[in-house]
Amino acid sequence: MIQNKLRVLRAERRWSQTDLAQRLDVTRQTVAAIENGKYSLSLQLAFKIARVFQVDLSVVFQDVPAEGAEKND
Repeated sequence: MIQNKLRVLRAERRWSQTDLAQRLDVTRQTVAAIENGKYSLSLQLAFKIARVFQVDLSVVFQDVPAEGAEKND
């Protein structure tokens, strides 16, 4: 499961969903869906988000094991 820090990063900059949507050239609804984990974004959009926030992709998105999934360390 992929989780993201989009809402946190946006709030740190005091950007609304609309502000971020304009920077990404997507709709506000798309930003809301990404924040809520209800949107499967393209790799291209993921990199664009990281560039907009000027952070590494791994700062925005984390792969988190689903509950009950075994760890293979």
